[in-house]
Amino acid sequence: MYNGKYYFETENFKLINNDVFKVIKKIDDKSINMIFADPPYFLSGNGITCSGGKMVSVNKGEWDKKIDIKQKHDFNKKWIKECYRVLKDEGTIWISGTLHNIYSIGMALEEEGFRIINNITWQKTNPPPNLACKTFTHSTETILWARKDLKKVKYTFNYDIMKELNNNKQMKDVWTTSLTRLSEKKCGKHPTQKPLEILNKIILASTNENDLILDPFCGSSTTGISAIKLNRRYIGIDNNKEYMEISKRRYEKEERK
Repeated sequence: MYNGKYYFETENFKLINNDVFKVIKKIDDKSINMIFADPPYFLSGNGITCSGGKMVSVNKGEWDKKIDIKQKHDFNKKWIKECYRVLKDEGTIWISGTLHNIYSIGMALEEEGFRIINNITWQKTNPPPNLACKTFTHSTETILWARKDLKKVKYTFNYDIMKELNNNKQMKDVWTTSLTRLSEKKCGKHPTQKPLEILNKIILASTNENDLILDPFCGSSTTGISAIKLNRRYIGIDNNKEYMEISKRRYEKEERK
């Protein structure tokens, strides 16, 4: 599976504090059932946004610093190529993004041997207002779901579970939720933290109990919290120690429940 050092480790929840490219090379070929990735959007370019009714900087940290399109695409191709190697042939990968990076992600997936299954639109019921008043309000994110482009290989999709969650109707590719609830941020805040509701759907849709899930840019480990709630196993990678601590606190809080 992985032969390196863990920052925090239990039987089913493991955190690795290091550069993703150093870590992922130590993960065995075809050992992961599912990958969820929320990579840098590269949008921190000294602009402004609204948070909690206040005008704030869009800058999230060095990891999200704006770079040119070639650097961005090379970065995306590099980590997606490694994800292809570690993912089982019947596994799938989910990648979240906005207009700042999702088009590069889509191209990189196809270039590195994946085929896109669905383009999920996450519609936010309470997006921050557009302070500049020069564009439409940004109220959605895209989540690409992809599989290896292999013939005669069946990937995991729990259609019946998704239908049951949707009042016994086929689930559509537009998922509507609020932004991440404050109750999910009590152990610390991450600037791009996803709602548990979104990760629960993703994990229930494309994995089975005891499957191994990898998050190469785990942040505060919403993927991991959802995984342990649903009886899956989890490996999260992040180069930020502060986020590792938030992840650890969230896990310990969940275990106390």
